[in-house]
Amino acid sequence: MKQIVDWAVHRARMVLFFVVLSLIAGIYSYTNLPKEGEPDIEIPVVFISVPFPGISAEDSEALLVKPLERELSELKGLKQLSSTAAEGYAGIALEFDYNWNRESALADIRDKANKAESKFPDGAEQYSINEINFSEFPIVIVTVSGNVPERTLTRISKDLQDLIESVPNVLETGLSGVRDEMIEVLIDPLKLELYNVTAGELYAVVNNNNQLIAAGDVEVGSGAYSIKIPSSFRSANDVYDLPIKTNGDRLIRLGDIAEIKLTFKDRFGMARFNGQPTMAIQVVKRKGSNLIQAVEDVKKLVNEHTEAWPDALKNSVKVNFSLDNSKQVKGMVGSLESAVLTAIALVMIVVLASLGTRSAILVGFAIPTSFMLTFAFLAVFNIAISNIVMFGLILAVGMLVDGAIIVVEYADKEIKKNVGPMRAYTAAAKRMFWPIISSTATTLCAFLPMLFWPGVAGQFMGNLPLTIIFVLSASLVVVLIYLPVVGGVSGRISRNIERLAAKMRNRLSVLIRILLFLSVTVITIMTAFIILKALFVDGNQSLTILCSFIFLAECLSISVLLSSLRKTSYVEQSSDVYVRNSVGKFVNFLVNNPIMPVITILSCVFLLFSIFKIYQANGKGVEFFVSTEFDQAIAHVRARGNLSVNEKDRLVRMVEQEIIGTKGVEAVFAFTGPGGFTNADGLGDSKPSDTIGGIQIELASWDKRRSGKIIVNEINQKLKALPGVKAQISEQIRGPSSPKPIFIRVSGSERNKLLKATEIIRKKLDGNPNLKDIGDTRPLPGIDWQFDVDMEAAGRYGTDVSTIGGIIQLVTKGINLGTMRTDSSDEELEIRVRFPEKDRLLSTIDDLKVRTTLGLVPISNLLSRKPVPKIDNISRVDRSRIFDISADVVEGANANKEIKDLEKWFKLENPLPKEVNWEFTGEANDQAESQAFLGIAFTGALGLMFVILLAQFNSFYNSVLVLLAVIMSTGGVMLGMLIMNQSFSVIMTGTGIVALAGIVVNNNIVLIDTYQQYSRSMNTIEAIVRTVEDRIRPVLLTTITTMAGLTPMMFGLSLDFQQGGYTINEPTVTWWTQLATAIVFGLGFATILTLLLTPTLLALRYWVGKLFFSTFKRTVEIKPKANTVPAE
Repeated sequence: MKQIVDWAVHRARMVLFFVVLSLIAGIYSYTNLPKEGEPDIEIPVVFISVPFPGISAEDSEALLVKPLERELSELKGLKQLSSTAAEGYAGIALEFDYNWNRESALADIRDKANKAESKFPDGAEQYSINEINFSEFPIVIVTVSGNVPERTLTRISKDLQDLIESVPNVLETGLSGVRDEMIEVLIDPLKLELYNVTAGELYAVVNNNNQLIAAGDVEVGSGAYSIKIPSSFRSANDVYDLPIKTNGDRLIRLGDIAEIKLTFKDRFGMARFNGQPTMAIQVVKRKGSNLIQAVEDVKKLVNEHTEAWPDALKNSVKVNFSLDNSKQVKGMVGSLESAVLTAIALVMIVVLASLGTRSAILVGFAIPTSFMLTFAFLAVFNIAISNIVMFGLILAVGMLVDGAIIVVEYADKEIKKNVGPMRAYTAAAKRMFWPIISSTATTLCAFLPMLFWPGVAGQFMGNLPLTIIFVLSASLVVVLIYLPVVGGVSGRISRNIERLAAKMRNRLSVLIRILLFLSVTVITIMTAFIILKALFVDGNQSLTILCSFIFLAECLSISVLLSSLRKTSYVEQSSDVYVRNSVGKFVNFLVNNPIMPVITILSCVFLLFSIFKIYQANGKGVEFFVSTEFDQAIAHVRARGNLSVNEKDRLVRMVEQEIIGTKGVEAVFAFTGPGGFTNADGLGDSKPSDTIGGIQIELASWDKRRSGKIIVNEINQKLKALPGVKAQISEQIRGPSSPKPIFIRVSGSERNKLLKATEIIRKKLDGNPNLKDIGDTRPLPGIDWQFDVDMEAAGRYGTDVSTIGGIIQLVTKGINLGTMRTDSSDEELEIRVRFPEKDRLLSTIDDLKVRTTLGLVPISNLLSRKPVPKIDNISRVDRSRIFDISADVVEGANANKEIKDLEKWFKLENPLPKEVNWEFTGEANDQAESQAFLGIAFTGALGLMFVILLAQFNSFYNSVLVLLAVIMSTGGVMLGMLIMNQSFSVIMTGTGIVALAGIVVNNNIVLIDTYQQYSRSMNTIEAIVRTVEDRIRPVLLTTITTMAGLTPMMFGLSLDFQQGGYTINEPTVTWWTQLATAIVFGLGFATILTLLLTPTLLALRYWVGKLFFSTFKRTVEIKPKANTVPAE
């Protein structure tokens, strides 16, 4: 394998070409890769919806849900089957394992659903199958509002919708707050009486004429013809002329008893933007497309379209953009780009201070080259640039330079021995080939198991290990192939620079050289600013490339001038005389006797044990994901009872006005009734069952306002004073979205027992002051009116349930007469016959009459009316009825502690009725699943690393010794959380610990490898001392560079390289604070203990072996003497 280095060195020109090619490919890939805030996650969940107008929740469960459940429960790979039976609707949610075969699963679902559909009763509409994806949430909302007629706003909104859907990156758009038009036929009850027309006769005529009849075929001679009888309406006159009955010689038509007008369908909800009535277009991008580019294209197209409007329309209608996710993504990309540059700068400062200019430049060369190769890999695998990918780069900055530091440091020693640059770097790469391969492989072993992380958390974090694998793989290519060639060539360039500098020293005075140096330095700084402005502000790539070449020439000029100002250097001669330094003396003190290793080891063990005990007593507990500053929130407005749309809107408006007047709130979108934004769940948990409306809240930029929690608390205080209404505000959840941390599900077959169990748990949660926003899914208090038909009386009068139900529909939603196209609409409009709004009352139903053989009979004689409890829906999971109880924790409380207390209450008191099962779901399940996986991943990583170490060292003791660093790093993590006052995040801190397993062993690998080499030519104690002396600089350098790259993020520091200045605790940066803390403290603590424990454990083996050998030798020497004693 080492021949790869020789092959690369002998083909230096080809390797240099590949270096340039790698940089160009990386820059091109990064420029064209899509940018997004969070990864597009394909959720393995499929929804099946079955509309059935008029069906009750109980009938929906029996006739729709259960047949579907029986068929779908047999699907392969099905994880959970959830169903909902509601009035007029049945829904099934199928959750699969994440390794599902999407195409095969969808085909099986359709097959099973078709079988179940054959068992549905008449009246059920065609089912629909829908999937879910994180990319299908709106990326921007276009709001249209103004003081113009509703029809005008609707037309403008639909035109804009069609325009936006033409953007290539846009998948679809949704329109909220818009009502469809319809043809309304209003029946005058007085004219019904006047013309002696009963509601039953009207229903029969409308129903019988609302048909398209296929009359069959007829054969005439040698031809066959189809016959059809259409009943479609082409104009309003067709509706007016529909005959109802004859009154003597006169034909009574529908137009005689009704008024026909073009209107809108009944309003089920209302929408407002910043208090003004509005219509909203929700824009959804295509999966894998560039979010920032998609939003820019939409804004550009909309602005161009509105600019062409007449002035009167511009002044009357306002088009705004709200909930713009591209702002967050731009901020995230800019912030993380700055974090990457900051990490690179800090790493370069450390290397520059330790190794000198030339070596620092060579180590710095490894960073952008590895990154550019990584971007090329990302482009090949079609992975977008997200915050996960960017943090992977930050995390990798310190790790990818480890190999470069080791090679450059070794090469420097060879050059000081008068070895040529090319030969020195070749020898360094070949000598450190296997240690670098081994250390990189062990680091990859820590991240490889994370590729198989299950659940939403795994899908969300999946690009982190993938990015690290790409970066470290690229760093191997750079360090072992690119770096020896570039280092050798740079050494030759350095010699030429020295020759030019010598000529300048001979021909130019010192003053002229100083003036030239200062002038070129100023020009170089100006060129650097031009490059930054062209790259980040103007986006001028051509100018950037041109100035980059000029900048490179200026840097070479500075090097020549700077060398000319130095005194003539001399080459350090090698010396065979070994002088032990202070580090060697300290290590010798620790290992040169059998007592100090034992004392050192026991001291380290005691320190670790003390840290664990202190953390156990003073730790801040466990949380699933990190808590960060948010930019958006949603207020669920809650109220109970049979409320009309107008009453609901009045309550929502009260809450809306309080929110609009709050400082720090930039935009407010309010929606009353069903509907609203499709990304509501991304802003919090699922909405409570008694929600009557939602208010989307967009806060001002985080650096121009107070904390989001303070703003939400202020809003909550205002809302407490509002009578008769409650509002539950949920902040935006960034990361793996989960329901509330406390989520209890009770299941069983008996509804009454489930209701009682839910009530018991709800009372328990209500009495806990550490909980808030407590809710459950029990049916809301309310009534429905139930009409029971007297079948005997109906039969006696010659009528039936269908006729009576149709008559009642005239008073409620009306009867669909058909469709008709109008000049004002591009679509077929529904024609609906019904009574005027003022007559749509329960008392009107009592006054309706049915014509029978015995004369006119009031419909009230045929049916009875009574109020019944309202049942909104019935929820089921895995074919059992369920109720859910959920709660959030107040600030400062720990959700895990509350869950443990509730578990203890369930198990000790057993408060629930028999045959009722309970379980914690939601975040508790996600947390348990992630903890279990990270534990398995940690164990698997250690196993893989042990195999690699055993193959390299061929020693069980040395392999175990290397892995001890992992245990030591966990002590550092606990210490870091105590010092930084952080809680243990299952996702972030857990990921940090698994990542540390692969990082901290690298130092031990270098030490053990060097020790084994020295131990072949000198005694054990001397080999241990010389190992630490020789390797302490690269060990400390690799540790400090990794820590330096992550330290700004640990403190929440972000430098702005475009505008200047810095920020603290920017939301994107605080995401990663806990993970950065875990790695910085874990690595630093483990490195210190490694430099103490590794030498002492190696020495302990030596002293124990020596003691055992001495004891055994004395025993062997004593036994022969005993045998020479003569027997008496």
